[in-house]
Amino acid sequence: MYQAFYRAYRPQTFGDMSGQQHVRRTLQNALLQSKTTHAYLFSGPRGTGKTSAAKIFAKALNCAEAPAAEPCNECASCLGIMDGSDTDVIEFDAASNSRVEEIRDIIEKVRFAPSNSRFKVYIIDEVHMLSNSAFNALLKTLEEPPAHVVFILATTEPHKLPPTIISRCQRFDFKPLSRSDLTGRMEQVLDDVGIRYDDQALKVIARAAAGGMRDALSMLDQAVSFGGDDVTSEDAVMVTGSIGEELFRDIGEALSEKDAARALSILDRLVSEGKDVVRLTEDLITFFRDLLVMKAAPDMPDLFELISDPETVSGLAEQLPESRLYSFIDILSETRQDMRFSNHARVYLEAALLRMIQAGGTAVSAGQPASGAEGGELQLKVDRLEQMVLELRQQLKDGAAAAPGGAQSADGQPAAPRRRSAPKAKNGFTVQEGRIKDILSRATKEDIQALKSNWATVLGDMQKSQAALLNDAEPVAASDGAFVLKFKYAIHCGMAAANPDFNASLTRILSGRTGTAYEAVFVPEEDWLRIRETFIRERGLGKTPAREEKPGDRHPDEAAAEEALGLLGESQASERDPLIEEAEKLFGKQAVHIHDD
Repeated sequence: MYQAFYRAYRPQTFGDMSGQQHVRRTLQNALLQSKTTHAYLFSGPRGTGKTSAAKIFAKALNCAEAPAAEPCNECASCLGIMDGSDTDVIEFDAASNSRVEEIRDIIEKVRFAPSNSRFKVYIIDEVHMLSNSAFNALLKTLEEPPAHVVFILATTEPHKLPPTIISRCQRFDFKPLSRSDLTGRMEQVLDDVGIRYDDQALKVIARAAAGGMRDALSMLDQAVSFGGDDVTSEDAVMVTGSIGEELFRDIGEALSEKDAARALSILDRLVSEGKDVVRLTEDLITFFRDLLVMKAAPDMPDLFELISDPETVSGLAEQLPESRLYSFIDILSETRQDMRFSNHARVYLEAALLRMIQAGGTAVSAGQPASGAEGGELQLKVDRLEQMVLELRQQLKDGAAAAPGGAQSADGQPAAPRRRSAPKAKNGFTVQEGRIKDILSRATKEDIQALKSNWATVLGDMQKSQAALLNDAEPVAASDGAFVLKFKYAIHCGMAAANPDFNASLTRILSGRTGTAYEAVFVPEEDWLRIRETFIRERGLGKTPAREEKPGDRHPDEAAAEEALGLLGESQASERDPLIEEAEKLFGKQAVHIHDD
């Protein structure tokens, strides 16, 4: 029966192992000097040789020629361990036997002497999967086992092991294998089976394996099945899901020329072919890293990870300065982090490509790159326009209105509008004082009553996390399309204003209950009291001597302002009513409704 490469070419001696020099040397010296201990912990990424090293060590312990640095692989003990027939070397999978009952069975059998060998060796793979009770049961036996027992624990997640277990073992950390180790082992395998190969194909597989020998040999097995008698770089790219070097060059040229259409079309083609967007992002980082290395050390091609022929990308390396390459890597690294929390990885990479195009200048259409001077001037204009838009938005938010005709400076030119600093709450939330006064000038009794009569129902329709922000909030004034929502605490007000989902949900539920899409304007209680007092004072709506009014003597806004003042007085009175306060304490604000008879 055919065996996969990673099984058929599993190392049988320490000399066959790739990498892990520190592990091999320590174990071999301990074998030669007969200083082996009772418990070992092998930790490291998958496919780095933990289980293979454990089996080789078990063979060397029980080899007929011991003490020796290598097992002979010819005696009965070595052959029995190799074919799995030796009952003194027990492989135990903790992933499928994690209960305390299985560990107790091991503890019961530990005291029996080995039947054929000098040592009884227990290899517990994926030991971090054991339950806490299983670890506790194993603890005492692991600390003081019989003299003929050796435990070898293997894990990919040592941080999940109790410190009491780790402290009783000699720990060996297996490191990811280098690409030279991976390619060297693959060359040995292909030479042994007589299959031709391209060096670039092995580099592609080694890069995709990410330091794991088992992954590398598995992908090599697939490439051999796909390509037949030859393993080419195209076969390796197809099997591993990687991307050819020429496509990276095309993307780099599109970014260098600021050709957004070309860059996005290449990405669309790669995604339609089933390429992994996250993997593509990582490979792009490696490609631009190679370009940086090429510019810094052109005489060291061995340092390149993606680039196999420096001549094909030398022109691109000259076009892209180091500053842009650094910005490319920063943007892609940030994008790679954002992709972890989203199901729309492609959108993040498309946005990253556009940001990379704009890095160092303004993007232009394909085939029409702008000169440095023109690009800088255009960027300056764009920046000025953006600043003007931001200033206008802030003025609208603050309720500022342009005076008819506009103010003029001494030279007759229109004066720049003065920006009024908006008051801020303690947590940095900007209070829209101008907008609140505008709502007060148009507030009506019917609007606020419609809101208050539906407020409890609205709170019941909202999510619990959103409704919690409104426990100490209430509408205090409303016009035909907006209302003022007062918060008792400034921090709750800031949290609500900074949450777009909360605002959208509140507007949607209010619209369904009242038939009006109200805009909510948030204000802390202390700012609301100040704004209300200022509004009354500015409108001259305090107690004034009665005077005889003539038809047409009142401004239309004055009538609306007086009605808003009445609403403010009612709101203030209700706030001071002890009966209402006591009822709200007993039953909650949501259950208390105030009706005017």
